[in-house]
Amino acid sequence: MRTALVGLLAAVAVAGLAGVQLLVGSTLDAGTALAALAGRADALTTAIVLDLRAPRVLIGLAAGACLGVAGAVLQGVLRNPMAAPEVTGVGSGAMLGSVVATVVGGDVASPAGTAAVALAGGTLGGAALWALAARSGGDPMRLVVLGVLVSAVLGGTTLVLLTARPQLTGSMTRWLVGSLNGRGWEHWAALWPALAVSLVAGLLLAGVLGLLSVDDDHARALGLAVSRWRSVVLLVAVVATAASVAAAGLLAFVGLLAPHAARAVAGSDHRVLLPLAALTGAGTVAAADVAAQLLTAAVPGDAGRIGVPAGAVTAVFGAAVLIGIVRRRSRATVEGTG
Repeated sequence: MRTALVGLLAAVAVAGLAGVQLLVGSTLDAGTALAALAGRADALTTAIVLDLRAPRVLIGLAAGACLGVAGAVLQGVLRNPMAAPEVTGVGSGAMLGSVVATVVGGDVASPAGTAAVALAGGTLGGAALWALAARSGGDPMRLVVLGVLVSAVLGGTTLVLLTARPQLTGSMTRWLVGSLNGRGWEHWAALWPALAVSLVAGLLLAGVLGLLSVDDDHARALGLAVSRWRSVVLLVAVVATAASVAAAGLLAFVGLLAPHAARAVAGSDHRVLLPLAALTGAGTVAAADVAAQLLTAAVPGDAGRIGVPAGAVTAVFGAAVLIGIVRRRSRATVEGTG
């Protein structure tokens, strides 16, 4: 009952944040945006709200939800609370795929083409991680270390591409930082099916994920083919991460912190944890974009017209929260051994 109430409150909070996100911006004030929603504004104003702000809001919510699901899945599979898309090779691979699509251009650089190439890159990153893990054992802590190394290699490859095509650096920045600027309905059309598939698949695999998050020996004792099912569950995280990165870039720390917040309420039952992590991720990105829009409106001149990316806000806020989590865990460890 308590969990259901928290889920309902989270959904209401996310809806409220989405409403604020729709009204806030550097072009129109809240009153004018409300008038456009009510049908009492001119055609240009209505187009700004419905064709620019509305898809931006939906893409932010969906991208955050995808990262929340991916983070919860990765933390369960790796049995490590510090696992996240950006430190497991999956996020860096998806980002590399998005940058490659931008470099190639043409139909490949369309929203659907970028999502497909990002999916291939995320799969490459995940496959490289598991290939290295198969050679060195399946210890979860080792997997995280290997994931950081894979992410570093893929991130370095992305920087090489940026160096080779400096004229595209501006358009590629959104993949590196994470931004909702310039997102439209075509990006939403490529994103929402991946969110639906990853969330439904995650819920269907919640029982398997629960076994994998405990212990491999325990899962094998219950007849589970651990390696096969771990790859299947990992694919859910790959799809969710790739879709989010292809639409909005790599929004730092969302996939790490959203599952933590959801787990504090829902515990380790993935049937509840996954949808709550999705809501938390969606709300985090919505709040970050509201802050980014307010900062953009406050910055004068050309810097204000460029726009503060939402990923910069999630990076700063997420780093502060992560420091708090690490300090609390370190203090608990010291007190436990004292």
